[in-house]
Amino acid sequence: MASCRSTFLCFFLLWVSSFAALASPSLDVSDQDIRLTDFRVEYFIDDSQSLDFPAVRKETFHETTSTATLGTQATVTWYRIALHNQGPEKRALFLHLPKAYHVRSIDIFEERSQGLIDHESVDLNDASSHPLMYQGTVVYPFIVPSGESTILYVRSHVYSHQWFSLEIYDDVQSRKALVGGHLDIALLVGMMIALVFYNGLLYFATSKKENILYSLYLISGLVWIALSYGLIAKAFNIYGDAVFVLNLTLITMPMFLLLFIMAIFETRRYYLTEHRALQGMLGLLGITFLYGLFDVEGAMKPASSLAALMMVVTFSVSISLFRKGQPLVKFFLVGHTFFVIFNGIAVVYYKGLVETGYINSHGVGIGIVLEALTLAFIISYRIKVLEDMRSRQDELKRQAATDPLTHLYNRRYFMAEGKYVIEKARATGEPLSVIALDIDHFKAVNDTYGHTVGDLVLKDVARVFRRSSRDRDLIARFGGEEFVILLPGADFTVARGCAERIRKGIEAHTVDADDGVVVGVTVSLGVAQVNTAMESVENALDRADKALYEAKALGRNRVCSSEGNL
Repeated sequence: MASCRSTFLCFFLLWVSSFAALASPSLDVSDQDIRLTDFRVEYFIDDSQSLDFPAVRKETFHETTSTATLGTQATVTWYRIALHNQGPEKRALFLHLPKAYHVRSIDIFEERSQGLIDHESVDLNDASSHPLMYQGTVVYPFIVPSGESTILYVRSHVYSHQWFSLEIYDDVQSRKALVGGHLDIALLVGMMIALVFYNGLLYFATSKKENILYSLYLISGLVWIALSYGLIAKAFNIYGDAVFVLNLTLITMPMFLLLFIMAIFETRRYYLTEHRALQGMLGLLGITFLYGLFDVEGAMKPASSLAALMMVVTFSVSISLFRKGQPLVKFFLVGHTFFVIFNGIAVVYYKGLVETGYINSHGVGIGIVLEALTLAFIISYRIKVLEDMRSRQDELKRQAATDPLTHLYNRRYFMAEGKYVIEKARATGEPLSVIALDIDHFKAVNDTYGHTVGDLVLKDVARVFRRSSRDRDLIARFGGEEFVILLPGADFTVARGCAERIRKGIEAHTVDADDGVVVGVTVSLGVAQVNTAMESVENALDRADKALYEAKALGRNRVCSSEGNL
């Protein structure tokens, strides 16, 4: 008798435990407005990936939230939701699966009074025209009669990471939910598209390879964001294997980031140790990418771990470059710190180690955009630095080519440019002339009024030369009070007229010095037309100098030519 009681007690306990296993946390749907987005559900991971509905009903389920993330070891997961209607009327409700766009297939089983009353299956490879699919969201209508319960079983078969969301609405709330959403993702993608165009303009201005790498990084990032957060599904109504392959951008994105770091910081040239570390990480990502071309699903399995390793390597390299004094890396560290923080949160989320939250689920997208903005700043700042260097170099070249007092060209520049002008005149057949000038009695000006007044005279005379010459004429100070002018396209007659204008202009000009001192000077000029077929700049200047000496010998303040007095 005691043995029978023990056997009966065991069977009773087994029956109670099995009933408890089948019991689910029940949701009350008797309220007038139903908008359930965060509630408790139960889940069971089918490791065999082959159990059918009757078999799964007998399994033990565990509690989680309606926005579940279970990592990469839950390829096939069953979710169970129990709903009870205590109201006087039946409730027509809708189950939304807003993240259905990223899975391989969905099966929904509707049970009432322990009997299966409906079953729907959605294969994402053929879901574009499925009646339950709406812009990436599976919408399943069902009824909960008055005073009764309905249990929904959802089988989710994913490619790699099991992150899921279940929502329950009445008709009005269902329509509102389907109309809204994805505005934040559209904003992130729009910002990155704007950065792509901005960077394209920078590339056309600078032709730097880091601009190309940055653009490829941006394109990979915006494709992945649009894909992972459902914008591609919503905009183009495409799903399944053909779209899942775009997840390879999760690998190409860090690859282009590594190449960008190598280029912008010139690690190959200046930081060999850090360059090799980046190369090693790049090689690992490259192998994963090549593997993904044949098995995308398999390549996505270690994606979270690779992302964590990538963050460790790039952050360590950045700190090392900062300690070695790399000037731009401090800006990169700011943006990369945001990237590491937000992507670190996302990694633990995708591995199923933390509960769902907006920051957790959107961490990768936020991190990518923040770092992209920082990289854009680095590129712009580097362009500014290069432009400043170029401006300084141009200024040094200008200083090397000009006389510091009069700001006319110096002898060295005149001789070098003069050779080019003669060659051009020889090729085109246009005439070319040269004028040699000298300020009369300039030593007496320095001796009488001092070198300060003498410098004022030189600067004023240079201004008169500019006013009396053409824009294309090449004017230079050879030293002291000696000046020369090369006149492209001017024959002897034109050059003589120019020389006479200069002489008259200097004669009529006075220099106002300090203390009411007024100084007037004159110039003597020699003119020679260059024989471009056979004469050099030096030979032409020698003839113009002889004409100049002749003008001085004849009493100064006059123009002479190499052929004689004009």
